[in-house]
Parts: sequence; C-alpha cells; structure tokens
Amino acid sequence: MDSTHSAAASPEPSTPQCLAHADRFRGDRSISTHLERLPGVGTTRAQRLQPLGLVTARDALIHFPREYKDFSGAHAFTELSEGEHAAVSGVVMDIASRTTSRGQQMLTVLVKGKDGSVRGVWFNMPFMAKKLSVGMRVVLASVPKRVGHVWEMTHPEVRVCADGEEQGKEEWLAVYPLADGVRQSDVRLAVRAAIDHAGDLVPEAFPAAMLAAKSLLPIADAFREIHFPTSVATMAASRRRFVYQELFMLQVALRMHHSQKETRHAAPALPINAKLDSRIRQRFGFNFTAAQRRVCGEIAADLARTQPMNRLLQGDVGSGKTAVAIYALLATVATKVASSVPDDTDVAGAQVGEAGGMSYQAALMAPTELLARQHMATLERLLKGSHVNLELLVGGQPTKRRQAAIDRIASGEAQIVVGTQALVCGSARFKNLGLVVIDEQHRFGVVQRGTLQQDQADPHTLLMTATPIPRTIAHAVYGDLDVSTLDEQPPGRQPVGTYRVGPEQLDAWWDFFRKKLREGRQGYVVVPAVEESKRGLESISSAFENLSNGPLEAFRLGLVHGRLSAKQKQSIMEDFRAGELDVLVATSVIEVGIDVPAATLMTILDADSFGLAQLHQLRGRVARGGVQGICGAVIASAEQSHPRIDAFIATTDGFKLAEQDLRLRGPGDLVGTRQSGAPPMYLADLLRDASVVAEARRDAIELYDHDPALADESLQRLKELILDRWGETLGLGQVG
Repeated sequence: MDSTHSAAASPEPSTPQCLAHADRFRGDRSISTHLERLPGVGTTRAQRLQPLGLVTARDALIHFPREYKDFSGAHAFTELSEGEHAAVSGVVMDIASRTTSRGQQMLTVLVKGKDGSVRGVWFNMPFMAKKLSVGMRVVLASVPKRVGHVWEMTHPEVRVCADGEEQGKEEWLAVYPLADGVRQSDVRLAVRAAIDHAGDLVPEAFPAAMLAAKSLLPIADAFREIHFPTSVATMAASRRRFVYQELFMLQVALRMHHSQKETRHAAPALPINAKLDSRIRQRFGFNFTAAQRRVCGEIAADLARTQPMNRLLQGDVGSGKTAVAIYALLATVATKVASSVPDDTDVAGAQVGEAGGMSYQAALMAPTELLARQHMATLERLLKGSHVNLELLVGGQPTKRRQAAIDRIASGEAQIVVGTQALVCGSARFKNLGLVVIDEQHRFGVVQRGTLQQDQADPHTLLMTATPIPRTIAHAVYGDLDVSTLDEQPPGRQPVGTYRVGPEQLDAWWDFFRKKLREGRQGYVVVPAVEESKRGLESISSAFENLSNGPLEAFRLGLVHGRLSAKQKQSIMEDFRAGELDVLVATSVIEVGIDVPAATLMTILDADSFGLAQLHQLRGRVARGGVQGICGAVIASAEQSHPRIDAFIATTDGFKLAEQDLRLRGPGDLVGTRQSGAPPMYLADLLRDASVVAEARRDAIELYDHDPALADESLQRLKELILDRWGETLGLGQVG
C-alpha cells in the first residue's frame, strides 16, 4: 500500500476490488481527493451528493450507472412525448438570463431544429451560459414537458456538437441511482470531474496476459467507458470488465475459503453403515423419495470423510428437507467420540449412553424461535422412546433454564441441540460438535455460519433453503459449497389451488372460505408484517377485529405477529395445532416451517405487498396434509398490473418462481454477507450475466488449481484486492 494513503481516507469494506488500496498520487492528484475540491463540483453540490455516499473521487468512480439513455439527438421534435426521455438536436437561437421572484438565477436557451424547437431551462447554474452561444449546434437530453405551446426541458444534459459532425451520431447518457434531493446532473458532473482528476490513477488488477486472453478493457478505459460510453460496443465491454472482475474475485475467494476449511481443519469421520441407515429410516414411518435417498447418500459420503462437509440442501416447499436434515443429525449422535464405528442402537432407543463413551453432538439452528420450537417438537415426536438427549436454546428462555441448557451443551450431555442465533450470540460451547444444520441459511450471514466452529475441529455443515436458487446463481454465490437438490415431492402431495381475488370477488371468496371451515378445515389469513407495511400494528389488530365481527364471526380466531412475545406466539400456535382455533390471523411469522396438516386454507390480504418467494413460502403452509390446499391472493385493484401475482397464480413450481422472483427484484444478497457487514455485489446481475458467471467460475478454478497461494508476482495486486474485499468475511487472512 502507498505510504501516503491516510487513515482517514482508507477505503471502507464496501470499496470495490478495483479501488481498494489504490490511493496513488500523481502530483497533487489522488482518488481520495474530496469532491468539493474538484473543478465544477464545489461545496454545495458535494453536500448534496453525500446521501449517496459520494464524498471522494473514489466514490464517484464506483457509482456505476443503472442504465443509459440515447444522447444522439436523433429524436424528432414532432415525436416528443411528456414523461418520455428524448434527445433532440438543433441550433441555439436565443439565450436569456433573469432573476425569478424567488431570487433564483434562471437561464433559458431556445434550440431550434428542422421540425420544431425546445426551450432548455436551468436554475442557479450560471456556468451554463458560458458553455453555450447563439449559433452553436447542440443536443439537449431530458424528459420534456409541454408549457403552453412550447416544449420545455428543465436542467437538460447538453452535448455540444463538433464541427462537421453527422446528424444522429451515436452517443449515450448514463443514468445513475439517486437519493432524495440529488439530481442526475449533480452526479454526472461529479463523475466527470472524478474521471478527469483521477480516472487514470487506479492500478490494474489483472496481469496484461490475462487482459489480452479475456479481451478485457484496461481499468482506466473501463472507468471512462462505463460512465461516458462512446458506443454500444464500448458500453458493453466496460460493463463486462467490471462484472467479470467482481465475479472472478468472488469465485477465487470462495475457492480459498473452501480449500482452507479442508486443509486447515479436520472434522470427525461419521460413517453410516447399512444397519444404521435402516434403523434411522424406520424412525420416520414413511418411505423416503428417490430424491431424498439420493441426497442422504451424498451427505453420508461427506460425513464419512475427515474433510468438513460444506453442503447446501435446497428444495421446494414440502420436498422433505427437514427429514433429510434429521437423518444427518441422528447419524451424527450415533457415532461415539474417538470411534469410527457408529453405535446404531442409539437411534433405535435401546441403550443410548449405557454402553460407555460419549457421542458426537449435532446442532440445528433456525432463524426464528417459533421455527426452532417446531423443530424441537418434531424431534421429540420422532425420537419418543429413544434415549437421545435433546436440548433447546433460544433467546426467550428464562435465565436459569437457559444456563442449565448451556451447561448440558458444554458437558456433552445434550446430543442434539435446537436453537436460534442464541447458539452463536451467547456463551454456548459444544464439547464434541460433529454436525451443524442451518435452516433457511440465507437469513444468516457467512460470518454467523462460521461461529459454531470448535477450537480442536470443525463440524460438518449442512445448510438448508426452501428458496430454490437457479444452478448458475448457486455456483456464483455458493462456490465454496456442494449443492444437493430435492427435486421431487412426496407421493400424494397435491399442488395448492391458487386464485386471484379482486375486490368484486371478495364476498364470494369469504363465502367459499366459510364453507370449507364448516367442513372441518382450518385456515390462515395473512396480513403484511408490521415492520414491512404502512398498515401499522393498529391496522393489523383492526383486520383481526373486522374479521371477528364480519366474515369470520362464527369461527374461533387467533392472532399472531412479530410483536408478541415468544411465549405468546407459542401458546397461540399450540392452540391452533390442537384444533382449538379455526383460523389463525397472522403476519409472515408463519412463512417458514410451520406445519399444521389440518390447515389447508389460506387468504393472503394485500398479496401484492409480498415478494414472490415469500408468497410461495406462505402458500406452502397449506400443502402439508392429504387434502389439497387452497390459497386466495387478495389484491386491492383488478385493473392494475400485478406481475408477481400473475406468476404466483400461474405455477406452484418453486424453481420457476425463484427465477421469476430474481428477474422482478434482482438477486439481492444471496451470498449472505449483509448481516456480517460485508459488501454486496456492485454491478453483476446473476441472471442477466449468467454466461459471465460460468466463465468467471471456470477461470477462477483454473487459476486457483494452478497457483492456490496466488504467489506469482503478476497476481499480487489481484491477491491484495481479494483479501481486502473478502478476507475478513471469509477468513482468508492466512492465504499465501
């Protein structure tokens, strides 16, 4: 790192790989120069840019455009339309400046083309008057509006046409993410100033040979072209450079992480012989599907090795992930410490703990206390009559009970421990942890997933998600994991009948809902979560009251939401599960894992306020019994477009819905680092850039297999950037 890089200006953890440790000076130039010092920016504009996190030249360089607008000037004046961006070319016919009644300096410029004219208007931007002169041919780009008989553009972007330039020359205008009070012109001016000041100061990450082999733009060219592209080709090339770099570095980092877990740590070998396999399956009372048998085989092969298993188990709602996880938990506690021979009588319930020796422990971590308690109830039911010692550790426990649980975990007496983040946020310490299962793993950060490690050995790790991820994306964000997929439903499981319920159909829907309740079914009415809606807690209580005194007044109702204590939620859920309530009015706290087979009806109010993946998870709650589930998605208006609801109604295939959800909302933080403060993706769109994902993964594996320490001198900059971006998050501090 350059010795002149001051601590105050050091890059935050979110700084992209191309800029970390890149504070190089040329004269008095630096990418750490504050924007207010750059020509044309000034203090006032710099202050306006701060809500976007734009403080230095570095920040402006990495504030990538979200799209581009045509700036060729080829639009006809006769085809202008209010609200639609346009770029028109013409000759400056008049320039006027005056002070408004509010004291603002107002500049107006009349630009006339061959088929019409437009007036450009700027407020408090006197430098624009110096940029323009009568007789000059220019392009104005903005969203026009009609003012009287004249088209007007407020604060349009201006491009002065070169002498002899052909009409309609290809040029593009970057459109940036904004914050309240920040204009596109503010960002563009700051970015232009940053490019002029420091665009050539960023050191190159890739060796020259790699740039040539992959046809990547050099870093300085890439910065200039991504902000101010000179053609469609260079626009695409610059974006590809940054997307490839982002994905390539992530893939190398994940390879490092995976390799370090295998080489630096040893896990206990937990072999599963045929006799133990048979005894465990007998516990379930049903036959595993072919997919479950295949995945259990993959897990068994992993557990038999001393390299820590690091496997992602994904599958649609109801595909049997929990049964597979319990299979792994039971196999773990059937193996004695310091023994390679499983004690298959443990899970049969005959002699646990009586034959001497201590078994390995297993932990199951869930994102909510409600789900943790349900997993605990499932295990208690499944292991009734056995001597497997179960323990629950959640935040809502009384202090005395909690401490007793911690003591039993530390002594090794607790064999299977079910809990929430209390397992990693408190003082729990395992004696012989052999396996960690993390349910709904995307709700935990990478760092949290690693905190259940032990000093002497790593446990095997099985991560589960009911939000299926397309294979390309799974490879991109879980490159350090092996992926198993449950791709079939248990026999007899029927797809949920799903219906759109518009305002005019609501009365008929409640008639239908009541009819099914009278037939002996139970149901859910789901309202938006308190934290995610503008309805407020009073409105949720009001919805409960309206249902109690309206369409569902003849039935027994319960209310569950996130503001209730864990004890209250548990009590209401137990009443519902026991059939003492007919309908549960709930927020999305029931989204994951709640299993009440008799509840086969669901009404989702304000369905368009939920994400597509969340809707699918909610619908999964009524697909647990032998009777076909029925779900109604209530929308406020039948006239508006509802792409999420359209997709939700069209299919119950979770994999198809996952892809559609990613298209609608983007991939979000699938790598699971947001909770731990690590940086998200900057530019990569894991669906749009699927081919680059595959290419970057291939190249990263090839490079890492050839030089796992990145010891080659030409790779030192690349190595530095990877460690800066991902080192702390993925524990890469000892690489090389």
